[in-house]
Amino acid sequence: MFSLSTILPDHMHSPSSRLATVALAGVLATLAACRPAKKPETAPNPAADPRNNLKAGLFDAGEFTSNIKVVGKAVSPNGFLGITNSDLAFTGNYVIQGNYNGPVVWDISNPSSPKLVVAYECPASQNDVSVYKNLMFMSAEAQNGRIDCKPGGVREAVSKERMRGVRVFDISNIKEPKLVANVQTCRGSHTHTVLEDPKDRTNVYIYVSGSSGIRAGTELAGCEGDLAAADPNSSRLRIEIIKVPLADPSKAAVVGRANIFTGLEAPPSHGLSDADKAAASAQLAAQRAAGAFIAKNPQSGADAVAPPQLVRRMLDDAAKARGATAVTTADSATVRSGLQAAWNQMYANAAGAPAGGGRRGPEGSQCHDITVYPSLGLAGGACEGHGLLLDISNPVNPVRLDAAADSNFAYWHSATFNNDGTSMLFSDEWGGGSSPKCRAGDKAEWGANAIFDIVNEGGKKKLKFRSYYKIPTYQTSNENCVAHNGSLIPIPGRDVMVQSWYQGGISVFDWTDTQNPKEIASFDRGPVDGSRMAMGGSWSVYWYNGNIVSSEIARGMDVAQLTPSQYISQNEIDAANTVKWDQLNAQGQPKIVWPPSFPLAKAFTDQLERKGCAASSVTALRTQIAAAEKASGMARNTALDAAVTAAEGARGCDSQKTDLLKKALQDLRAPAM
Repeated sequence: MFSLSTILPDHMHSPSSRLATVALAGVLATLAACRPAKKPETAPNPAADPRNNLKAGLFDAGEFTSNIKVVGKAVSPNGFLGITNSDLAFTGNYVIQGNYNGPVVWDISNPSSPKLVVAYECPASQNDVSVYKNLMFMSAEAQNGRIDCKPGGVREAVSKERMRGVRVFDISNIKEPKLVANVQTCRGSHTHTVLEDPKDRTNVYIYVSGSSGIRAGTELAGCEGDLAAADPNSSRLRIEIIKVPLADPSKAAVVGRANIFTGLEAPPSHGLSDADKAAASAQLAAQRAAGAFIAKNPQSGADAVAPPQLVRRMLDDAAKARGATAVTTADSATVRSGLQAAWNQMYANAAGAPAGGGRRGPEGSQCHDITVYPSLGLAGGACEGHGLLLDISNPVNPVRLDAAADSNFAYWHSATFNNDGTSMLFSDEWGGGSSPKCRAGDKAEWGANAIFDIVNEGGKKKLKFRSYYKIPTYQTSNENCVAHNGSLIPIPGRDVMVQSWYQGGISVFDWTDTQNPKEIASFDRGPVDGSRMAMGGSWSVYWYNGNIVSSEIARGMDVAQLTPSQYISQNEIDAANTVKWDQLNAQGQPKIVWPPSFPLAKAFTDQLERKGCAASSVTALRTQIAAAEKASGMARNTALDAAVTAAEGARGCDSQKTDLLKKALQDLRAPAM
């Protein structure tokens, strides 16, 4: 069985000969002792979770928090409220929130009172946003986007006024974003990822994930949807790559179309959950009673209402066959008798899919989201039917290192690395984000996260599956709920993540042990509407400079903060809050680096206690760290050296954590005079 690999920083050996004393000898003896291991925790029971059946309401829904406090809320401004809020990006004290009507900028200098800075009208979907220095980028995929950002859409089937791709704004004055470029792409931009190449400081690159239909070449030259995917001129199975010259962003342009899908097999799939079957059965019974045309779906093999366009054509053909225009009961009977064969043929004709069922292969694959980790030269591609590990050392030529497929996954949606780059988590947006997938009859492995270790086999990086994680609660059939976007929280020495689950709320969980992820904090509201399924909930939630910021689809924005608990100590929270970023795009994952601080050393001490080191040992170590914190100059160094020596006695509890603690203490030494 493979185990999680941990990359440890270099550490120094303390000059113990100068510091060893009788008192320290006693401390070392007690530090070497460990309490017996704790009994395994009882697995959570979703049926008993207090988040179940919270009161419904748009602005007065019931709320539940666990080990987290909501410190601020913002309601979307007029013209944007009721329009879908999408992804988030961060710059300085500002949060830029995507909205299908355009970006909304909030000032969170005071997290408890977010202030609206500007709501800039520019309709499109999804209007996902990201930033780089004085630039903002925004995705546009739907047919309604215009190159001038004006409302009203584009009526013509082919038009040079249509915008489908990535917009580039200058936000030097964030109160007045200025559109400087529209980079058109063949499939539009559902999402995008900004890539900073450590070797190229004059440009930034954007990986475009477009999942809609391929544009006609008459609207955008070079778009080819009729060619085989293997043809280098084909627009299928490609991620488009944009280069943005920082000296002149108006010249941003597509510089590559990478095929990272070559050779992939058709992914396995799963059918309906018990909850889906029950809901579908009730709906189908009602439709059958109403006289709907029902046959077996050629793909799933289950009874379903036939495509309306197929039924209409067959009814018209039946009437014409007897020289009439009006459809009769006899024509309906004729259609019902031949419906199955016609539906099978219709499915078989669609992109060469085999009649009688079976899922299409990678010909239909595109990436939904790509997370890049520039400092490691790696990316994780959540690419509909597969999870990909990519080498991005050459930004315009990403290379697939490995691919994962899973019958429990319906739609590989997003990816997150752990900070060491030794593990990766993929989310599954089963149901597309608009369906309830956290009901009692939905499997825990479906619509969840899949966690992998990244291991070396024969000199190559490979993905090795370890476990699934899904929120330990049941949500109602009126709440869209499935795994969605999140980011790491910089708790030192651990892999802790906050993640959105639409109307399943937000969940904070620890996946340091990749085979045993567990929830440690949460926030949830009741349904937007208690009588029907209405879209709402957290689209994305990210940690940024001490705050957990959630984009609420139907309401606005929430700002929350962790509170200390048995799972996370105040010292760990304080250490996390020493990490400060000037900007953040969660899909451009930064390497987390903790500055030297006493909270960092105290956090590692807390983790040794949680690991099982004897209470007396931990108390003695804390006493020495406290003494060092109160001292200054050479006296502080002497106290720190003593703490380093004492820490060595904890090696029997956790050698890796001991080394992290020792380095944190050594980094606090004052420079020699």
